[in-house]
Amino acid sequence: MNNNKIPAWVLRLVIGIFLSSILLFFSIYVIWKLSSIVSIVVISLFLSFALEPFVNYLVNKGWRRTVASMTVILLFASLAIILLIGMVPLVIDQLGNVSDRIPEWGDQINNYLSSWFGINIDIQGIYNSLSSGNALSALGLNIANNVIAISKQLILAFIQIFSVFILTYYFVADAPRLRRLICSFLPAKQQKFLLNTWELAITKTGNFMYSRGLLGLLSALFTLIVLLILGVPFALPLALWMGVVSQFLPVIGTFIAASLPLLVAFINSPRDALILLVLIIIYQQFENYIIGPKITSHTMEMHPAVALLAVLVGATIAGVVGALIALPVAAIAQEITKAYIKRHELIESKLLKHPIKKTKPKTP
Repeated sequence: MNNNKIPAWVLRLVIGIFLSSILLFFSIYVIWKLSSIVSIVVISLFLSFALEPFVNYLVNKGWRRTVASMTVILLFASLAIILLIGMVPLVIDQLGNVSDRIPEWGDQINNYLSSWFGINIDIQGIYNSLSSGNALSALGLNIANNVIAISKQLILAFIQIFSVFILTYYFVADAPRLRRLICSFLPAKQQKFLLNTWELAITKTGNFMYSRGLLGLLSALFTLIVLLILGVPFALPLALWMGVVSQFLPVIGTFIAASLPLLVAFINSPRDALILLVLIIIYQQFENYIIGPKITSHTMEMHPAVALLAVLVGATIAGVVGALIALPVAAIAQEITKAYIKRHELIESKLLKHPIKKTKPKTP
């Protein structure tokens, strides 16, 4: 009898681990290669969750689901296009203003460096060399050489946006049919869990859109009024930018959104930029402690630390898209945890309610 013979189950285990590892690496490779398609599907699914409550409202009013879905999606796309079109002339004009003001700012910086540190820099010469004919010619040649690559990127971006539009429409219009199809492959208990989770995702994402949209509208109105009073140019596009970015890019969005109006106001007048900064800070305190809690308490309750962590994780995993969908995903996970994970009463709470009385030792 040979005692050194390897048991059959060991061979089966090794072969199973080897094949499983190959399958795992192959799956990771396929997902990596299809990452752009996966991103399109995730964005489309998120948008369908966000827009489905509005579609359901129209359906309950007697609209056909296909018509209601197309109407809501077209309105959403129109708002995005209006915001984009409004920002284009702003960017072009302000880039020109920045270019015109560079020599003046350079002289001011040079005066400060000379008076404080005794350093003299020929900033005007640097600017002239950068704006000289040779530099501009080299820049133009570089752009011309890359025009084909830029065109390809634009075409690819258009295809991706169009794909998101079409997939979002089908996800919303065929949502009931899609849920029935997926549930047909699952047993009854898992069907119930899937439907509850799906409904929870729609509710939380819709509440996120509602609360952020309302807060964004208030922020845009406040910014518009302030910019009009100060006489800052492009008040409406800047106000729309402030309302959208500050609310739909959570936590860090306020700082990113405020930078553009402050830059335009600074180019117009440094005093206006200072006034705008003070007013934005005051409004943010008013929003964070008075308006925000009243709106979000009925839509999406979440601790600020959890929200910040969710945004950081989302941005790390999927960039801007991950940061945008981080809060709804975190809210869905939070509600699933509340619904399906049992929580127990803390022992400390009982001890606080009924403190242990200290008894004196009995004397013999």
